[in-house]
Amino acid sequence: SEAFVKLHEKGLVYRGEYMVNWAPLLKTAVSDLEVEYTDEMGKLYYFKYTVEGSDEFLPVATTRPETIFGDTAVCVHPEDERFKHLIGKSVVVPMGGGRSIPVIADEYVDMEFGTGALKITPGHDPNDYALGKKYDLPIINIMNKDGSMNANAGDYDGLDRFECRDKLWDDMMKEELVIEVKPHKQRVPRSQRGGEIIEPMVSSQWFVKTEGMGAKALQAVKSGDIKIVPQRFDKIWYNWLEDIHDWCVSRQLWWGHRIPVWYIGESGEEEYVVARNDDEAREKAIEMGYDKDVVLRQEEDVLDTWFSSGLWPFATVGWPQNEGVENSDFSRFYPGTCLETGYDIIFFWVARMVMMGLELTGESPFSVIYLHGLVRAADGTKMSKTKGNVIDPLDTVAQYGADSLRYSLVTGVTPGQDIPLNMDKIQANRNFANKLWNCCKFVTGNALKDVDEESLAEIAVTGPITQEEFDTLSLPERYIVSKCHTLVAAVTADIENYSLGAAGSKVYEFLWDQYADWYIEISKTRIYEGQGGGGEVESKAARRVLVYVLDTSLRLLHPYMPYITERLWHHLPRAAAGEEQAAHSLMLADWPQMDDGTPLVTSEAAVDQFECFQALTRSIRNARAEYNVEPGKRISAVVIASGKMLEELEKEKLSLVFLARLDPDQVSIFEAGSDEAKAATAVESVQVVVRDGVEAYLPLSGLIDPVKERKRLE
Repeated sequence: SEAFVKLHEKGLVYRGEYMVNWAPLLKTAVSDLEVEYTDEMGKLYYFKYTVEGSDEFLPVATTRPETIFGDTAVCVHPEDERFKHLIGKSVVVPMGGGRSIPVIADEYVDMEFGTGALKITPGHDPNDYALGKKYDLPIINIMNKDGSMNANAGDYDGLDRFECRDKLWDDMMKEELVIEVKPHKQRVPRSQRGGEIIEPMVSSQWFVKTEGMGAKALQAVKSGDIKIVPQRFDKIWYNWLEDIHDWCVSRQLWWGHRIPVWYIGESGEEEYVVARNDDEAREKAIEMGYDKDVVLRQEEDVLDTWFSSGLWPFATVGWPQNEGVENSDFSRFYPGTCLETGYDIIFFWVARMVMMGLELTGESPFSVIYLHGLVRAADGTKMSKTKGNVIDPLDTVAQYGADSLRYSLVTGVTPGQDIPLNMDKIQANRNFANKLWNCCKFVTGNALKDVDEESLAEIAVTGPITQEEFDTLSLPERYIVSKCHTLVAAVTADIENYSLGAAGSKVYEFLWDQYADWYIEISKTRIYEGQGGGGEVESKAARRVLVYVLDTSLRLLHPYMPYITERLWHHLPRAAAGEEQAAHSLMLADWPQMDDGTPLVTSEAAVDQFECFQALTRSIRNARAEYNVEPGKRISAVVIASGKMLEELEKEKLSLVFLARLDPDQVSIFEAGSDEAKAATAVESVQVVVRDGVEAYLPLSGLIDPVKERKRLE
């Protein structure tokens, strides 16, 4: 009520008789945005308009013969030589009881379409309505609110509009007023809600003037006060707001906010007051000179749903009562930062929120409009019960989990693009959730098994790893921490730039490809005595890094998979909750990088060196596969390197042995060019070149089983 009253006080609300989109099934007016146009095959009906007092006729074509009863003129082009001589004369309305209408001329008429003569029905066609206003033609309404014909249709009174069409055409054929009927493809307006064909109709409705409000919303985007993501929707925003029409906000429905207008007297709608409530309405009526007992009748129409929801950004935080009140929800939360919604309601809702916000509060309701696409079937088509391709989200959650569905939707989105929902992808992301669970299970159930409380407290994540601690770590630890910190920076930047899909995918790739496949495996050589580990310093460092990287990854992944990340985070060693924290929850924990001005520690050298180690491991694995070496068989190897790489490989010999399935007693690492290297490479071997200065030699005697090879050759 407050919004409607304020807009009325500003002179932006008025009641008038205008052409509206009428939905006969719902028996209500609907906005232009609630009308969907579909290309459908119909008919083009050609008939005669007999010139009054003559045997001559004017050929006219229409797709809706039933509207003939509402015709108030026939229009031709002023330069059309065929009809120039008829301009100013009158023609008789077919089956109209002898009623005649004028022949007028206007350049609006397309001489090439139909017959070149256009019937003008101001009461049931928006273009004809404009011409009717231009030439001051009478407006005849021929239909009731349910789409049936009224008394102005004469003998056809009470017939449904489509029944009338058929009966009228049959009667016109009997009177020899019909010329022909041709198939015709046309754009048919249908109600988005009810699906029935919309009937343009002149009706008394409540309107909001939008020219000034639209200009403010247009300027908000042009000036950068509001940013639309993706930017290509700027042009669509401009086009709509530059050609905006007054907004019909009254609806003839049983639900909604009732329009705060009270008509004065027991009948009639000429005198009314706009007020916030009954008492205020009576006060205003008395101020107008009416008796205090005057009858007041509130308007039965309700406000358009989008008028009500256009108030959402500020009405939900206490407008208007908290406007100007310090520390109120309104002062703290309005305006908002980012609105996330589908591109299909950019005009229904988003533009209305911006217009209302600017007009009623003086501020844009948000600074960013993030438009996502629509969820579609896997092949990109619209989900439809008829096609049988509708995916019930509740069934999907029951089968794959809420996190898998959420992650699939968010990472599958590109701003403004539709999202094909592929069940294989959801299943793959369910497997990712299982992988995440197993990673945490390894860390808590194996790596941290039997670790005392004091040591767990030391391992707990209280903030980013410092340069000092980083420098004490071995190569694999420095590598995984560097990659983790690089990931934090990339994900943070992507989220801030609204590249939400890319950010979520990067966390997936890191956890699966780097953390699980490489570092967890290498950590076993630090923690387990059976793998050559067990040393206090290296096992403590490995546990610390395992927890740190997993904790950081869970924080990054939490917006995408909130349930599993919250559950797993509570199993990790973690710092005590802050005094101001409402709950000790991952949802309330710090983002991994809180200070954008201080980059997290990384080492390009460590990344380069470990990637060389990875390449060496893969090369040996590939050679094993090429020579069909049994998975359980350990082979010998000679690795040649130099400089810092030689030093790091010697330190990570156990990791290489473990990952490449080598025989620890038959692995040698020599400096390039040394006598040992020359002697070792003289043995008949398979040479594997990793990069310049790093290569491996795998003796054939370890790769080939002589017995099996002899049988193969025989």
